[in-house]
Amino acid sequence: MMDSSFDRRDFLKVLGWGGAAVALSGCGNTSVEDGRETVVSYVEAADYVIPGIGVYYNSTCAQCDAGCNVMGKVREGRVLKLEGNPVSAINRGRMCGLGQAGVQHHYNPDRVREPLLRNGDKGEAITWEKAYALIAEKLKGVKGEEIAFLSGGVSGHLKVLLGNYLDSIGCKNHFVYEALAPGVVRAANKKAYGVEMPRYNIDKARVVLSFGADFLGAWVSPVHFSQQYAQFRKGVDGERGVLIQVEPKMTLTGANADRWVPVRPGTEGILALGIINALGMASGDIAAAVKGYDKTRVSKETGVPPGQIDKIAALLKLRSPSLVLAGSAAEGYAHGSQNAAAINLLNHVLGNVGKTIEATAAVPFPQMSPAKGNTAALKPLNDGLAAGKYKVLFNYAANPVFTAPGALKFKDNLAKAGFKVVFAHYIDETALQADLVLPLDSALEDWGTQVPEYMADGAQINIQQPLMEKLHANTRGMGDILLDLIKQRRPEDYKNYADYYAYLRAAMLQNKAALGGGGMDDDTFWNETLSRGIVKLAGATAALSGKAGAAGLKLPAPAGEDEQYPLHLIPGVNISLRDGRHTNQPWLQESPDPLTTIVWDSWVEIHPRKAAELHISEGDILEVTSKTGSIKAQAYLFPGIHPDAISIPLGQGHEALGRYARGYGVNPFQIMDAVFDKETGELAMHETRVRISKTGQRVVVVKDESAAGAKQIRRKIAGRMSTDKVDLSKEV
Repeated sequence: MMDSSFDRRDFLKVLGWGGAAVALSGCGNTSVEDGRETVVSYVEAADYVIPGIGVYYNSTCAQCDAGCNVMGKVREGRVLKLEGNPVSAINRGRMCGLGQAGVQHHYNPDRVREPLLRNGDKGEAITWEKAYALIAEKLKGVKGEEIAFLSGGVSGHLKVLLGNYLDSIGCKNHFVYEALAPGVVRAANKKAYGVEMPRYNIDKARVVLSFGADFLGAWVSPVHFSQQYAQFRKGVDGERGVLIQVEPKMTLTGANADRWVPVRPGTEGILALGIINALGMASGDIAAAVKGYDKTRVSKETGVPPGQIDKIAALLKLRSPSLVLAGSAAEGYAHGSQNAAAINLLNHVLGNVGKTIEATAAVPFPQMSPAKGNTAALKPLNDGLAAGKYKVLFNYAANPVFTAPGALKFKDNLAKAGFKVVFAHYIDETALQADLVLPLDSALEDWGTQVPEYMADGAQINIQQPLMEKLHANTRGMGDILLDLIKQRRPEDYKNYADYYAYLRAAMLQNKAALGGGGMDDDTFWNETLSRGIVKLAGATAALSGKAGAAGLKLPAPAGEDEQYPLHLIPGVNISLRDGRHTNQPWLQESPDPLTTIVWDSWVEIHPRKAAELHISEGDILEVTSKTGSIKAQAYLFPGIHPDAISIPLGQGHEALGRYARGYGVNPFQIMDAVFDKETGELAMHETRVRISKTGQRVVVVKDESAAGAKQIRRKIAGRMSTDKVDLSKEV
């Protein structure tokens, strides 16, 4: 911990961070002298900082890939809270609960604090010098094709530096893996619109028809879309926008919809073609493709009543422009690409392209554009591991031992790699298998840049800067680690950069004119960049495709009955826990699921009608079995799920990651079958079929509205009782 007497200016000078403090313009804040908080850049502490008065410093949220810009409230050298940056086009001063919990990530007591070398089943603390020397030793004589680097999504200058390091060791095997990436939708969008991620203008639509895109919860950029949705609900000329959500398992977006349409799992594309048929507006090969999809057939195959199909079509025809979204519920099948393609056709037929769907600005520095993670990257890596191909494996910002489908047996294959290096904040399931673990600074301690995948309003570079001194002396930023490693290979090329901050500053100043600072001196440009936390880029707008056809579109008939595995497993994406990387943040564990209000646990959502058939009551412990494996969890009766499906939320079931994650709930990834989308190779996350059975055990389901006496994880921390029964003298 930092000594309270430590002078912050001295700390900054030690690290070589110079320059004058600059107030953030455009935020409406006044000086601290009148008692209000001022936004300044984190380049040198201001003389007027007063104990007890907070100051905001700009940075970028690292809790997900949306790229929200944040302001960190700092008081006496400590980060207290995060808020949204009001000048950001992405989040416009707003933040979600997941982003707010970044403070707990920073202060988490289970962070790795020093390099660890495997010694039997334990980690032995070593110096950074020894760690670097060991990596150099392990790379000697190893061919480039025998090295693999697995990472989550990366962008900005870190991506450039990583690419340079991989070049220096001859490695061309960079696998970018994200367990919940919209890989199928990206590919379908590329075919339909000419771009992978166009700008979705929810606020310009009069009707939004979403096929499982949980844009208010966890899809793409929920903070941005939530603000658009608020404007959409206000409507135009007093006419409120109408939201229709089609999905087999209700999401937060579905709970806010005017009409929630429970569709049979996997038939979303069939319903889309049925709506096109009912519209009667298609021509050419699209009209020919939908000819056989009359409402009688579509109703039989999807479970959606014919009258509902007619009403949706009539509403879309009456209220223009509209917006149709293909989300995770539609893409998670072996025919996911076909589903998404059929859904995207609706936007062309309705004339939405160029209105509610627009092109985004291209990033003028393509080398900094996001390396988009997907699940398709996992299979070739896993195959290579199984074959014993890799003598050295690096892993950064990914936990595949936890998130890989159980059928791939990734953990077993990982053991066949020669020397495994993991860059980590925590000892997660993948870090447990490593030979060397290198501890990382938190996002609130580190420098960096980020280019968001979804551009809300033109291209931009987000700035990440430290909000306080490091909590632990022996952690390092990923940029600094890569810089140190590349200096081992190419010392002359990087000798002028003492640290990643110096590298980053030099790179930004080198392109000052292209970044809008052509008329400024270096210090002024740099300080103003840090002050705003954002660099707007003047990039050309990508061209949208205004035409689309139905060539190659062929949707399979709905899956038939499976007596052995009669139910579809729908992995639920919790808005806080996502793929499980944040499960060790107790704020998020304690945040009730917005639909069930369950906390600190997993559950099996089952329709009340199906539960009655199987004599299942709330709290019954169910065994859920697939071809791959089985897990056990408590039953929760939920009318917002299709009777042919069950849902288990992702994120729980950790065997590592720290005290707030380990041992709570179950991990649905463990029982997922290895089924992939036939066109993109993406994991078909909704394709697993299961059966359920009662174990004979029961528990009280702990919810935010639990009855008095309920227990959380066998601890009385959520129990309630009426005030007349409380004896305060006994509670002290």
